[in-house]
Amino acid sequence: MVELKTDTSIDSMHAAGQVVARALTAVRQAADVGVSLLELDAVAREVLREAGAGSPFLGYRPSFAPTPFPGVICASVNDAIVHGVPDGYRLRDGDLVSIDCGATLDGWAGDSALSFVVGTPRAADVTLIETAERALAAGIGAAVVGNRIGDIGHAIGTVCRAAGYGIMEDFGGHGIGRRMHEDPGVPNEGRPGRGLPLRHGMVLAIEPMLIGSGRDDYHPAADGWTLRTNDGSRAAHVEHTVAITDGGPRVLTSRDGF
Repeated sequence: MVELKTDTSIDSMHAAGQVVARALTAVRQAADVGVSLLELDAVAREVLREAGAGSPFLGYRPSFAPTPFPGVICASVNDAIVHGVPDGYRLRDGDLVSIDCGATLDGWAGDSALSFVVGTPRAADVTLIETAERALAAGIGAAVVGNRIGDIGHAIGTVCRAAGYGIMEDFGGHGIGRRMHEDPGVPNEGRPGRGLPLRHGMVLAIEPMLIGSGRDDYHPAADGWTLRTNDGSRAAHVEHTVAITDGGPRVLTSRDGF
């Protein structure tokens, strides 16, 4: 069931989204060669603590997970696409890092992700991240009243496939509100004009996940959480929480520059 949010509720979700934005900005600033993923998780925890916010990630255990998630961020490095568990790994020069973070504030959730390179970037990684961001922008642009869910997936998928990148088949965006994951699902590929009609008050987490080699296959790592590319190619993951309004899409997790 899809819950339509009131304008007041959307304002509350924006407050939660801005906590997420601050956490991601702080993590990005702290990320450097030699810094561990656990240290980045601690940075995000401090931002949440200062805001009086909780984490929808910490302790989360969906049906596929062998254990509750232990962090407030997902930290996915290089061939890890999503759901990377923050651990003692220390970042190396040239690592491609994707950080996903959520926050709950006054009963409402926000969810966002960004990808970046630590130290000296490879040209291919820069292009991969830039394409992921273009795909996200295209998906947000399609999140307008009168369109359908398929229009968002089509916009994202068109950008990704035109650039030669792979897309995870079974993972995509989702509705969000009182809980981090709500209906509807938001696929990263779709047919235009198909699927659920988009209405004022729907709030969606839109999140392209791109695989650099162009292949779509992946596998879970030994921790049962991290999803890695089968061929070892690098991946990028970006995400924003977006409210669909009569005035156009409203990005609730916006950061400076995007």
